[in-house]
Amino acid sequence: MVKYYTGVGSRKTPPDILSLMTRIAKYLHSLGYILRSGAADGADKAFEEGAGNRKEIFLPWKGFNGSTSELYNIPVDAFVIAKSVHPNWERCDEAVRKLHARNVLQVYGRNLNSCSQFLVCWTRNAKLVGGTATAINLAEQNNIPVFNLAREDHKTRILQRIDTNYRRS
Repeated sequence: MVKYYTGVGSRKTPPDILSLMTRIAKYLHSLGYILRSGAADGADKAFEEGAGNRKEIFLPWKGFNGSTSELYNIPVDAFVIAKSVHPNWERCDEAVRKLHARNVLQVYGRNLNSCSQFLVCWTRNAKLVGGTATAINLAEQNNIPVFNLAREDHKTRILQRIDTNYRRS
């Protein structure tokens, strides 16, 4: 069975959390998990750095943020799903809509039929903001566990599962 997780978060994730995200991704790679993320600066790049070759990087358009991922064709249904969870869809321009639809793929997979087993992220003050809010809302609607590293209890829970070799800086 293929095991997926979603690794996303703020572009302004603090350096110590970025380092932790990379260590988490390395650990999950060792367990056979495949990362789903989106090539944005900050959290996405930190997860991608640790995921090695076990990753699906979904892009809103070809070449986004310098990524060479070929996963940039977003199905129409991903836009429908993104619209259903976004509070102000009508105010989003086409580029922002593509970013949010890409976030749907990070949780549901390229064919929208294989949800991630859990989501790891960081948002300032553990609030639902930006594109990460779209991913978190979708995960919660589908009873997918969300671990927000801005919450000490979530961070502790993840660290308890990581082998000591991966906990070291």
